[in-house]
Amino acid sequence: MEAEADLAAMGRLIGDPNRAQMLNVLLGGTPQSGSALAAAVGISRSLASAHLKKLTAGGLVRAERNGRQQLYSIAAQPVADALEILQLLAPATPVRSLRGAAQRRNLRWARMCYDHLAGVAGVAVTEALAAQDAIAELDGAWVLGARGARVFAGVGIDVGAVPRRTRPLLRPCMDWTERRHHLAGSLGAALTAELMRRDWLRRHEASRAVTVTPDGYSGLNAWLGIDFGQLRESSAA
Repeated sequence: MEAEADLAAMGRLIGDPNRAQMLNVLLGGTPQSGSALAAAVGISRSLASAHLKKLTAGGLVRAERNGRQQLYSIAAQPVADALEILQLLAPATPVRSLRGAAQRRNLRWARMCYDHLAGVAGVAVTEALAAQDAIAELDGAWVLGARGARVFAGVGIDVGAVPRRTRPLLRPCMDWTERRHHLAGSLGAALTAELMRRDWLRRHEASRAVTVTPDGYSGLNAWLGIDFGQLRESSAA
């Protein structure tokens, strides 16, 4: 009996190390040019273009024209979710340099999981929100807690205005490095966007890693009572 879905085709698409690395970069949620992806992976622009054509044809990546530039992004949320699940199953890549070790530490500390915050910082924010009854679990699903509207209003988020037609308002997302949940869904995305707008979080070009800024350290401490300085020290130990 033939399988209904050609999983092997997906395996071939992501089985090339260069394509897999491009997908990892795009999981940061920021559209990237072919040149930026080539530089991030360390390959020629022509080879990057060939890989991107395959990823686009296979439905994992979307290409959009922005003026004279073609920008690439993950095709849709389900693609990002599938890639994150595969990362939970995949073995860690070996670290062969001090630079690689530093990059791994930065990714573990704070990174984008498509459009929401992940890593040590993302899990800490999520667990602090649960401790303040801003989010809660009900029958295996995540729901807004009794104090949810008030707590999120503390950073200027009107929960009632957060779009929820095409995705859940909030859902758990198993963190790739921490093996604990961080906040996803439209509310997780809205929160991360607001932290970026306040410059509490700052993106890096062609990388999933994000920086928690000094304003972020103080702002998140005032809002949720998280001592990010101590948290960073303990996570690096």
